Amino acid sequence: MLKKLFSHTAIYGVAPQISKIAAFFSLPLITKYLTDIDFGVYGLLMAYTTALSVLSSLGLRIVIINGFYHYPAQYKWLWRQLYGFLNLWNIFYALILGILIYYVVPTEAIEHRWILVFLTVLPLVFFGQTAVLGLTYYQLNQKPLQVAWRSALFGVLTVLLNILFIVYFKMGYMGWFWSLCISGLLNNFSYWYPLNFKLDLKPIYNFKWRLIKKSLKVSFPVIPHHYSSYLVDSSDRIVMDWFKVSTGDIGKYNLAYNFGNVFNSLGTACGMAITPLVNKMYKKSDDQGAKRLIFLLQLSFFAITFFSCIWLKEIFNLMISNEALAKMYPLGIIIIMAYNYRPMYLGAVSKLFYVEKTNMLWKLTLTAGLINLILNIIFIPIYGIEAAAITTFICLIYMGYAGYFSTSFKSVNNVQYYPLIWAVSTILLTVLASLIVDLNIEYKLLITFTLIPLAVFLVLKLKLLDNEKEI
Repeated sequence: MLKKLFSHTAIYGVAPQISKIAAFFSLPLITKYLTDIDFGVYGLLMAYTTALSVLSSLGLRIVIINGFYHYPAQYKWLWRQLYGFLNLWNIFYALILGILIYYVVPTEAIEHRWILVFLTVLPLVFFGQTAVLGLTYYQLNQKPLQVAWRSALFGVLTVLLNILFIVYFKMGYMGWFWSLCISGLLNNFSYWYPLNFKLDLKPIYNFKWRLIKKSLKVSFPVIPHHYSSYLVDSSDRIVMDWFKVSTGDIGKYNLAYNFGNVFNSLGTACGMAITPLVNKMYKKSDDQGAKRLIFLLQLSFFAITFFSCIWLKEIFNLMISNEALAKMYPLGIIIIMAYNYRPMYLGAVSKLFYVEKTNMLWKLTLTAGLINLILNIIFIPIYGIEAAAITTFICLIYMGYAGYFSTSFKSVNNVQYYPLIWAVSTILLTVLASLIVDLNIEYKLLITFTLIPLAVFLVLKLKLLDNEKEI
């Protein structure tokens, strides 16, 4: 089981990271032709787009996933009806998104307003939730390579198009939007063909409204749950816009956040890999096995994020050809370490999703999002972009661990996860990384080569314990 977890996480995680790595090494090229204004326009519009993105699927992915496990002989009939409904819904959703983009375009980008609207809604109008359905099919059938090659191919294509449009055509922020539109259309088409012609998953537009209503009753409580992720991850840039923080400062913050997004993507990949594995364990009432997988992921995350953060100053100086932007590494540390919440978050949420106790989730996670929003409104006008990074850290930690103390989770859980120990460890490691990052390289090398064997030992020890349990 551990081999599957690591292999599938590697496939789900490494494939998207191929494009992230390519994007990373393209930074010295493209940052020469970008300003903080470019990063600000892009970050602000993506924040507003994300604000509505939770409505694109109406939370129905949880119904799609549960249908696969609960109705293995009839899930395709369910999926086809939801596919047809979502295709129609996404035309209306694209209209709402287009109106929003039109009105929130920053002054610096006003001349490209209509093109930005067009590039944002085009993939939705043509394909709706096709890519989401295709990805879910391959994920649940444990065929990660089908997801991986698409993530790698279209991710790298996006990076190459960024270089083409930004470096050679000098299009600035517009280069990003053209790249995302083109790669988004192609990615959706790569799923559309097998869904419609190989897997017998053509959409049914004459769907049964009774089924749709029943599905929405399950999915609607999930919408606030997923919206809370937006409130934590992206609402800070909108608050900055409300309080007239300069587009340039928003751009600096957005660059630092981009480094955190690499680890957010890794956490998402872990979730995709671990969901089928822990669901099988829950089906066998093996909660101890699920716990060991979560602990193993958490230790691995600690090691990866901590060692990345203590070298973040050198990484920024090497990869960012803009002196003002390269000084944002302290913000990067806070944001990167905040994403250590993800493995333990999966431990609580995966169990609640499996038993379909979703009503509690939206209360928990939306609370985290609202706390983040309120703290941003209070402190961004006073302390600026630094406050946004700290409030993000606080609320992600809350969202990752508070679920373990809920009545809903306690009623279905019979193992001890030690959430407070993991939460305090995250805080201590963040403080330690912030202190070490400015030390001389010689000291950092000594610290790195001293701690790596310890990290490897802890991971291997947990793996050996799991192997003994299986025997």
